[in-house]
Order: sequence, then structure tokens, then C-alpha cells
Amino acid sequence: MPDRLSARRLLRMLDLTSLGEDDPPARIAALCEAAEPRHGSVAAVCVYPEHVQACRARLAGGPVRVATVVNFPDGAANPDRAARECRRALAVGAQEIDLVFPWRALQAGDAAVGGRVVAACRAVLPEGIPLKVILESGMLDPMQLRAASMLALQAGADFLKTSTGKAAAGASPEAVQVMLAAIGDSGRACGLKVSGGVRTFADAMAYLQLVESMMGEGWATPARFRIGASSLLDDLLRVLEGDAGAGHAAGGMAY
Repeated sequence: MPDRLSARRLLRMLDLTSLGEDDPPARIAALCEAAEPRHGSVAAVCVYPEHVQACRARLAGGPVRVATVVNFPDGAANPDRAARECRRALAVGAQEIDLVFPWRALQAGDAAVGGRVVAACRAVLPEGIPLKVILESGMLDPMQLRAASMLALQAGADFLKTSTGKAAAGASPEAVQVMLAAIGDSGRACGLKVSGGVRTFADAMAYLQLVESMMGEGWATPARFRIGASSLLDDLLRVLEGDAGAGHAAGGMAY
């Protein structure tokens, strides 16, 4: 029973994701269908901007939010471009924005541009549209990751997110510790999104336990903690329903 309670809790924190370059309409439809299993709804679906309107139509009236990505996946050091993509995402109905931080510029010695990119996006997003800043944590050393975290926090990030899923390395417990420490030190009400390689119930529970060991029991809610994945849903349903339930998810969509 404890495992089922934890799996149901994690389900509500899941950002069900499909970011394939050639995702067909049927794949996006399946993603939306999988977002509301009988055990409860996920937090959001995350798709490319061209699929936002279709997702909004399929999920209309329900609790599942529609997120999209901007400055993705390269993390360009161009605040105007990032802000323009945010405005376009809003125009098609995006309810959450996942923005890639210009991590390569940080590595090259230009730290300040990262804050400008985040601030430019925060300035065009209305209240109620969360800005999740993807730091590409697997490509940064701990000092760089700390710097990127603080820049994003100071510029108005609502979440720090580990990874795009497109780089060579995804999330790690060590990176999450650095990001959580930055959130705590900032004094800001900022959440955390773990993505890139979280595929099993055990993986997700390890991150949930890490988060609550650092931030306090009960800190992790869908408003403050998300997991960006899709194959994880298969394993959550396996826990909730037994092995027969695994086939009901939108498997194979993880990034």
C-alpha cells in the first residue's frame, strides 16, 4: 500500500513529455489520452509549440496543463529570440514554458547573458504562467551549475529544471543537490523539475526522497516538484495496477 500511495503522488507530479522532431498527430493524441489515467491526472503534457493547440483542445476542461519549450534545445544566447518564442507560445495557448538556459555561453565565460535571457522571458509571461528554466545540468560542473541556478533564480525562474533530454547526460542526484541548495539559499519560492533519464518508480522515489530530505517533508507538491518523463508512467501504473497496467501508458515517449 505505501508504494501505491507514493506512485499516486508521483503521478500528479509528472510532466508527460513528447519532444520528437517528427511527432505525428496520433502520437500527440496518445500522449493526451495517457495524461488522465483512472488513478488521477498528471500535472502537464510538454510538447513542441506546434502541438499546443491540439493538446489544449483534447484536454479542454481538465486539470492537465499544456507546457511547451522555447530556446530549445540549443539554449541560444539571444534574449530577443527567447522572448519572441515565449510570445508565440502564449499565442497558441501554452500554459507553462520550459526555457533552455544559455549554458554554453556560461561555459565560455559569459554568465550575464543567462540572466538576460531568463529575465526577457519572465517579462513577457503573465502571472500564472510558470517559467521552468532548463540548466542542462549534466553538461555543467558543480560551480557552473550553481552559477546558472543563481542567475536563473535572480532573473525570475519559477522552476529550475535539470535537462533537455537532448544532451549526452541527463539528471543526477548530485546536480539536484546543487540546484536545491541554490533554491534554499536564494530565499525564493522556486520549484524543481527533474528530467532526463528518470524511467522507473525507484528512480522517481529516489529523487522525491532527496528533495524532501533537503527541503522538508511535504515540500514536494505539483506546484513545486515535477518529473519530466513519459516512460515513467508505465512503471507508475505497474505499481498502481500490477503488471497488467503497464500497457496502458504512452510508453516509449521519454526523453
